[in-house]
Amino acid sequence: MIGALILTKNEEKHLERCLSSIVDVVDTICVIDCGSNDRTMSIAESYNASVIYSEWVNYATQFNFGLSKLPENVDWVLRIDADEYIDATMKLYIQKELPTFGNEINGVSFSRLMNFLGRPIRYGGMYPVWQLRLFRRKFGCCENRWMDEHIAISSGNVIRGKGVITDYNLNTVTWWIDKHNGYASREAVDILCFQYPELISSISSNKRMDKQASLKRGMKKVYSLLPLGFRPLVYFIYRYFLLFGFLDGRRGAMFHFLQGFWYRFLVDTKVYEVKRYSFEHSVDVKEAIKQILGIEL
Repeated sequence: MIGALILTKNEEKHLERCLSSIVDVVDTICVIDCGSNDRTMSIAESYNASVIYSEWVNYATQFNFGLSKLPENVDWVLRIDADEYIDATMKLYIQKELPTFGNEINGVSFSRLMNFLGRPIRYGGMYPVWQLRLFRRKFGCCENRWMDEHIAISSGNVIRGKGVITDYNLNTVTWWIDKHNGYASREAVDILCFQYPELISSISSNKRMDKQASLKRGMKKVYSLLPLGFRPLVYFIYRYFLLFGFLDGRRGAMFHFLQGFWYRFLVDTKVYEVKRYSFEHSVDVKEAIKQILGIEL
């Protein structure tokens, strides 16, 4: 039995598109909502999804809470966001191949394609991005991290499946910037945790991830060692020129600059602010994170 798990807040623009793409391949749908005041819940209920309220802490806490609320007979869990949808190839793959898996396979990664202002982003290292999205429930959970969290499994193999998950958010750039401001605070915590090992125990995980996710985590550690403020520029140049991000066109240039430079520079600014507060007020970094970023580890 397959269960889909979706986290929502005010997703009426996206949820029906998401649900219509998965309704034929899952047996049950669980929506964990943190306070929608639009049509999100009524749309979910129209697809016979169970809707459960949970106050937001972070993605990992919300997702793992949702895992505990799935029916006991759910064997496989599909992780999908409300602004995503799956293609026909992925749908057919799940329907035909999943029943043939042996006990040694406990996770399946699928490729994700991101859109920005209606433009698919195919260059700059953004496609294909492989993410573990389908896993045996008893072996998997979401890493307890504030940012860059992945599904990880305790044992068994993770294979790559066929098909694409499309991430196509229909909100405005203003909304996107507001959301990434929140992401930047959590990303700053991740960077600080690499630099201050005493913080890592509160977010670390010893479970296995997809190979690409593990590689990304390793590169992120190296990135955190580069000079503050300089590394966003290096990353943008690498992504936009060496990884051919410029081939994504005008809207791609907007995306790569905002997500590859502006966002990362904002993260570094927040890291600097936390360290400065810690020094000037003679408090440890954990307390500085709480006071500056509002995140309590």
